[in-house]
Amino acid sequence: MKRWRRPPLQHPLALAFASAIESLCTALTPSSTRNYDIVVRHFLVYLAAEHPEVTRIEQLRRDPHILGWTACLRAQTPPLATTTCIGRLFALRTILNELAWTNQLPELAHLLRREDIPRTPHTLPRPLTAEQDQLLEQEFLRRNDLGGNVFLLLRRTGMRIGECADLSFDCLRSAGPDQWAIHVPLGKLKTERMVPGDAFVRDLVHRLRFFRSLDPLPADGRLIARPGSKVAIVVQLRDYLHRVCHSLGLSTRIVPHQFRHTYATEMLRSGVSFPVLMKLLGHVNPEMTMRYVDVALTDLQREFQLARAKPRHLAPQPKPSSSKLRAGFNGLVDSFQASQHALEVFRRSLPNNDKRQCLDRLANRLTKILAEIRKLQTT
Repeated sequence: MKRWRRPPLQHPLALAFASAIESLCTALTPSSTRNYDIVVRHFLVYLAAEHPEVTRIEQLRRDPHILGWTACLRAQTPPLATTTCIGRLFALRTILNELAWTNQLPELAHLLRREDIPRTPHTLPRPLTAEQDQLLEQEFLRRNDLGGNVFLLLRRTGMRIGECADLSFDCLRSAGPDQWAIHVPLGKLKTERMVPGDAFVRDLVHRLRFFRSLDPLPADGRLIARPGSKVAIVVQLRDYLHRVCHSLGLSTRIVPHQFRHTYATEMLRSGVSFPVLMKLLGHVNPEMTMRYVDVALTDLQREFQLARAKPRHLAPQPKPSSSKLRAGFNGLVDSFQASQHALEVFRRSLPNNDKRQCLDRLANRLTKILAEIRKLQTT
């Protein structure tokens, strides 16, 4: 079946923009070139519809041409994701800078400014819930197929799905007696790393090697066979996860990257230090790893609220002393202090209501009575 292609864009500025893209994408991937093409097509279609009088680069102005296009991006239905909008604005800004340099028109570099680009939203990681994690792991183990073993490996190593697709056939390394590590090749951030694993990770790699040996495609040195491009195998794995979630009645919006979030959250809760977590995840910027710390802070907040609501988790109820009370004023002070402590522990176990406020007032009275008794004791 012949693939449908869009007709070439008919616009007086199309040739100049195409030359800028060709110059920019000399050392970039085809996907980057396609992204620039999409942005340019959208911008020139907007110009042709709203400002047909613009036929030369020198006629481009910040207002209304550039600002009008950015408003058109924000008004799209359905709305664009913030990250998508940021990417398109950065792409057009890069192209305008290239046109400014090649055509000796420095004013083009100032048409789209840094303040026009929204800030990247700070999103918390989305680790799987304990129930989702358990159900998916059980289902992957039951199926024991290629996709199931891939996602089990992602869950136990925190790799990105693209890194897993690039694993070499000999990625498993021995780090000592019953100690193993996975060599993760150059990934998203152009870094490579060794991720430690246990015997279960070793078995997962052996299973994937077995599936690779059954594949009719010729050996290419990779652990996972590629019937097409890398993008094709990633899409295939995403579809597999979608079907598994649907069969289990889980949210079909679960994505492979959530296994990485779950792994990082588990490492933090297990006491892994911040620098070690950076190494495990292959991050080069601490700010990237700090996003996973937000989950740990959320856990801390929950535990703090639990401790405030139910202090018995931290301080057990006082046991009555088996020793005899002291005589005189000393025994009286001891009795009031024990009553004061018991009242305070019980008060903190109550929710914020009228009873708790009443006990708070009684506790204040006990404090004043105890102060008066100590004054009598000193006189």
